[in-house]
Amino acid sequence: MTDQPQELFAAVDSLLAAVDGGTVLPIPAERVRLREAAGLTQAAIAQALGTRVPSIQAWEAGRAEPKGERLEAYHRLLEGLAQRHPAPAPPPGSRPAPPEPPSARSIPAAQGPVTAPRTAPPAQDASRRPVMRRPARPKTAAPAADAPFPNGPLAVLDGHGIAYCPDGVLLDCPAATLPQLVDWAVKESGLGAERLHRHGKDSDPLIVLTDEATARLGLPPALEDRRGLRLPETHPVVRQITAAKWQLTRRGLGPWARIYRPAHDGRRQCVQLAVLPWGALDTRTWGSAHQRPAPELAQILGDYATRVITPRGSAAVCGLELMTALRPPTRPVKDPATGTWASGPGPGSLTAAVDPAPPEAPDEHPVVAALYPRGHQRIPAEVLDEEACEWIRDPELLTDAECARPFAVGIDVNMAFAAAVNRLTVGLGAPVHVTAPAFDKSLPGSWLVDLSHIDFDARLPNPFTPNGTRPEGPAWYATPTLAYATELGHTVTPLEAYLRPDNGPYLDPWYTRLRDAYLTTMEQLGVTSHLPEADFLTAMDHHKPTDPAQAAVLSAIKATVKGGIGKLRERPQGAGYRPGQRWPALERPTWRPDIRAAVIAAARINMHRKMLTLASVGLFPIAVLSDCAVYLSNGPSPLDFLPRTPDDKPLPGGFRLGVSPGMVKHEGTQPLMWAVQMLDEGHNPARHIKGTDAAAGGE
Repeated sequence: MTDQPQELFAAVDSLLAAVDGGTVLPIPAERVRLREAAGLTQAAIAQALGTRVPSIQAWEAGRAEPKGERLEAYHRLLEGLAQRHPAPAPPPGSRPAPPEPPSARSIPAAQGPVTAPRTAPPAQDASRRPVMRRPARPKTAAPAADAPFPNGPLAVLDGHGIAYCPDGVLLDCPAATLPQLVDWAVKESGLGAERLHRHGKDSDPLIVLTDEATARLGLPPALEDRRGLRLPETHPVVRQITAAKWQLTRRGLGPWARIYRPAHDGRRQCVQLAVLPWGALDTRTWGSAHQRPAPELAQILGDYATRVITPRGSAAVCGLELMTALRPPTRPVKDPATGTWASGPGPGSLTAAVDPAPPEAPDEHPVVAALYPRGHQRIPAEVLDEEACEWIRDPELLTDAECARPFAVGIDVNMAFAAAVNRLTVGLGAPVHVTAPAFDKSLPGSWLVDLSHIDFDARLPNPFTPNGTRPEGPAWYATPTLAYATELGHTVTPLEAYLRPDNGPYLDPWYTRLRDAYLTTMEQLGVTSHLPEADFLTAMDHHKPTDPAQAAVLSAIKATVKGGIGKLRERPQGAGYRPGQRWPALERPTWRPDIRAAVIAAARINMHRKMLTLASVGLFPIAVLSDCAVYLSNGPSPLDFLPRTPDDKPLPGGFRLGVSPGMVKHEGTQPLMWAVQMLDEGHNPARHIKGTDAAAGGE
């Protein structure tokens, strides 16, 4: 006799125990009905339960379930609401409602034993999956009249014509060619996502093609053009698209392709494709997500789409697209004279492409080519060099007390660039050149100033250069850097500046959405803002293996932040480019190297401000790499060296352990002699404190 009956009985007993214990919640639709019947908002429930609105939204959508005390409290709330607002009884003689069609409801990929609700499905190795019967073939999707996108933002298509959507929804896709697939996605799939701003645009459907779907549609398993990453225009599938009156963007048919027709009756006709065998999902961003079964991949991408934006390219592309989606460049404006509506600039947005000031432009830019001969190496007085800090301390400056500490401990700032964006004022328009201006910390721009007279302890990096050394004369700085100099009590006298009187907190909604996405995902991984510091460190040691799917979403969110900031100064690409020529990215309103410089400067200054606070109590770093600092410690944990107040609170103004952006986590620990050897050899311990190269890991 096998153990299968006992396993089934145990599963049933577990489910009955969950029912008896009051931990089985009503179905998601009933949760929404009870809240709305009581006239409660999601924010009110979130406040009462001590959680965040995205968590309530996830519970009501069935994407997640509360745990522990919140589960009990939420169950008690719903039970109380059910007593006050019972479900209306059906009228006498009425027939029961017909079952939902398979295309519009969640259809399990395979039948199995019923289990108690859980937050997220466990990771499953595709190579060890049991062979499953194929589900009954769903009908063609028929979008509901009251929901613009009833089946979610995207679908992962397999080789049998089954489209897997988030939350377990399956759709039948009868398309045998790529034009038919696009036509189905636009007209019948019910896929897409609503706009993030009332003046923005709805997200187009995303269809992700697996290896089998790629072959079924007549596409090759790999791209021969490794430089251009696109199919040649003579390929039969490209000709099919053209013959069907569909169009491709300038990127052509590559790993991420947009296929469209002009808008019809005010509705967009556009579909985004992601071709997995062509490398659409970069492993540095998504890990091994592309190797997951179609249902799991659909959920991973769906979670990212719900929390951030529907993927439409690399993480950098998504980061930039999110800026535009949250701050659309245009809005409808009514002409009072004629009463007609026209497109006008959106307030607080980047509305037009502008050329940078000469010091802000990279070497390839035409404004630089017009000023300097080819090959000229610009000095600090000619170029704005606001980059992340990379610094190591001279090993000769290690004290005896420091050498007595047996450990080197790295701490890393969570979402450092996102934290720097918060409440940061940036320029919206073109730069204005001024001579000998008075410094104004409220004005974003680039300033030529001599800060070489400002000195710091040699055991700290100098905050005014990326390599942490003292500047040697006048140099260009972004506003956050000069504001820090004045904060420290120094007088700054700019020689000239390029300022942006038209300015505002352009990136605030971008920060808010990415912060919420990050915190929601960390909560799914069991790391919350309410954890004590020791419990936080323990949770961080195990959060990624707990749920690899959510770990992939987390990695993509982090990459979206860094990639989006980097994309603000996209360099020219392609073998045909010649220095001094314009390149396509320059025509984007979001090509703004000055904003990138301001964000990086703010992140570097935030880091230095905390290190200076720790230095005031005698703690100095031995190495810094961007958002990671390494300190010598008597123990292997950050708790062993981070200073505390007499009432056992973190030192105000210093590094604080926690999950929120701007707080820090444990990056890694190594022996003292390992760190000293790294310093002696001129290597940065912060780069290798985890035992791997931080840059190779996307840090």
